[in-house]
Amino acid sequence: ARLRAAWAVELDAARAARSSGDASAEWTHLERAHILSQPIAGPHVRTHVAMFAAALRRRDRHELAGQLFRIIVAAPGSITGKYPVGNTGGADVSAFAPMSIPDDLRSLLPDTVAES
Repeated sequence: ARLRAAWAVELDAARAARSSGDASAEWTHLERAHILSQPIAGPHVRTHVAMFAAALRRRDRHELAGQLFRIIVAAPGSITGKYPVGNTGGADVSAFAPMSIPDDLRSLLPDTVAES
């Protein structure tokens, strides 16, 4: 429940940043939402859909293609537990590369994930 709530806070912050015209802050919050959503299939897919929408608004073809791929693999990755822990979810990083988890998010993730 804490993880889903934290994910929702990041998604809301991304929406607020978008509303105020701050595309950079929107993307930062989407990346943080992605890190939090990885263990939960539905939110994981929804985060990639939000990233796709942000890329569409920016007319970023590279990001659009990357997000299409990620939308397809997000749910199976979450369900099987085979996802790159801490990955920020954008097309500017490998979809398979684990990354360090920001300190303020680490305690929100399940112990098995945070230690991976």
